[in-house]
Amino acid sequence: MAKDPKHRDLFPGALEIMILQSLRRKPMHGYALVKHIKQVSDDLLQVEEGSLYPALQRMLKEGWLEAETGTSAKGRPTRIYRLTPAGIHHLESEVVSFERMFTGFSRVLAAAKA
Repeated sequence: MAKDPKHRDLFPGALEIMILQSLRRKPMHGYALVKHIKQVSDDLLQVEEGSLYPALQRMLKEGWLEAETGTSAKGRPTRIYRLTPAGIHHLESEVVSFERMFTGFSRVLAAAKA
């Protein structure tokens, strides 16, 4: 099956930035993160649960997140993820790096139009 050209893969680190930024707002469980990213992006970004949970596990190992057992809105047990101080520091450095990359990308696109 051909990939939908409107749905492209994210660049490396993009998923982590979106997760960390979302959790900076408030702690959430995985499904809430998926819904939040989709909603905030006006359905432009779709995070697959198959990508989300491995990313959350990597971030837990890095110490950027911590998790506690909680209860979902439907009363089911779930893991609630929370940003750590190390996660805030990592997010801030990644945002600076992303903004620099985006500036360069925008300049290349603008030069191509000139």
